[in-house]
Amino acid sequence: MSSTTVPDLPEVTDRDLSISRVFDAPREVVWGFFTRPELLALWFGPHEVHVDPASVVIELAEGGRWDLDMVDNASGDRYPVRSTLVAVIPPEYLEGVEAAVPGSGPQNELRLRIWLHDHGSKTRLTIHQGPFTPEFRAMTQAGWEASFVTIDELLASGVA
Repeated sequence: MSSTTVPDLPEVTDRDLSISRVFDAPREVVWGFFTRPELLALWFGPHEVHVDPASVVIELAEGGRWDLDMVDNASGDRYPVRSTLVAVIPPEYLEGVEAAVPGSGPQNELRLRIWLHDHGSKTRLTIHQGPFTPEFRAMTQAGWEASFVTIDELLASGVA
């Protein structure tokens, strides 16, 4: 994929997740929440898990990595996310493909696309991810929505 052309949003099917949300921060700040390991570790995942900061690896280039481990707060079980970046267009587009990791669930070859649209002092984020089974689609949507609340809280506290 060309590293200069931001793709259009693909067709959304019932196996995909598509979410749009506005953050009260400039695009470069929101971009950092997805591309700076120390920030990603602060917000990613539903409230029942946390990200092990030592597990976060971001190689911000086509063919690079976007990896992290979510850790269940109650049990300590780890849920690895291992992605290869296929497109990186700072600060407006990021795309990765998540590989199956043994023991991490039935999902395989999930594609995550992130668009950041500049609206001055605000940023509109659009996420398209899939394909999912219905159960994992609903669980993933809830996880993103909880994560976005955490980003709002971090922005309000001045972290960025």
